[in-house]
Amino acid sequence: MTTPQHAIGSGFGARSTADDVLSGIDLSGRTALVTGGYSGLGLETTRALAAAGARVVVPARRPAAARDALDGIPGVETDALDLADLASVRSFAERFLRAHPTVDIVINNAGIMACPETRVGPGWEAQFATNHLGHHALVNHLWPAIARGGARVVSVSSGAHGITGMRWDDVHFERGYDRWQAYGQAKTANVLFAVHLDALGRDAGVRAFALHPGAILTPLQRHLAKADMVAAGWIDEAGDLADPSFKTPEQGAATQVWAATSPRLAGMGGVYCEDCDIAGPAGEGAEGGVHAHATDPAEAARLWALSARLTGVDAFAAAS
Repeated sequence: MTTPQHAIGSGFGARSTADDVLSGIDLSGRTALVTGGYSGLGLETTRALAAAGARVVVPARRPAAARDALDGIPGVETDALDLADLASVRSFAERFLRAHPTVDIVINNAGIMACPETRVGPGWEAQFATNHLGHHALVNHLWPAIARGGARVVSVSSGAHGITGMRWDDVHFERGYDRWQAYGQAKTANVLFAVHLDALGRDAGVRAFALHPGAILTPLQRHLAKADMVAAGWIDEAGDLADPSFKTPEQGAATQVWAATSPRLAGMGGVYCEDCDIAGPAGEGAEGGVHAHATDPAEAARLWALSARLTGVDAFAAAS
């Protein structure tokens, strides 16, 4: 069985930065949307896209904090959005569509990791709801602008998708919560979302990608105790980085920026990327790559149907 999951020789790698992959690319006149684009990798993604000429919209759960973080970066606007609140998602999308009839790049960057058991909405597990369901609703609400722009939609997943596939019998962990299993499922959902969106959207010129940005110390680790990160070898007792494989934020943002803009990906989609290239299949005991459970089209279609039912949003329902 053939797979599109193989490197294409992008010329970039694990230490490339967002500015490196945008060298020579002019995004003037383009509109990009970056969820969580005011912190961690999102902030560097916003900065790099704006520096290349894009108009960048940053929806944020904390708009005041976003404005402060983005102050001084030209071509950026902020708005309020809480991905865990479907009413907030819908309201943001309505405002966005009034102001921006077309969008060229959507980067689903915002997320939470390994948080204590938290319930949102009608009792949904927070990592699945925030990292996946909120982005599902957002993209479907924004579909008219995405389709008009022939946009690339990029979902920031993680190598943690290898922890678990979809737990169809208990998606919301109602029978016992495990923060890392919940994170792994949410990251698998990010990949499956890209697989099915690409299948649905390619006739409109819309292509979707998922990616692992690498290991980077950012506010994403805010729910982890220092002792946990020391035990994992990520940091030392002084709180300094101890793992040389970790990337800088500039390097960590590169793969999502590359997936959103690279001319080398023209005509491609529905693939999982890492280190600024398309990833290969995950090997037994090997580092990196994408696991088969995250790229299975049947699993992707099943997740889309579940997400549409839970959120009540499916831009393709009339056409299906």
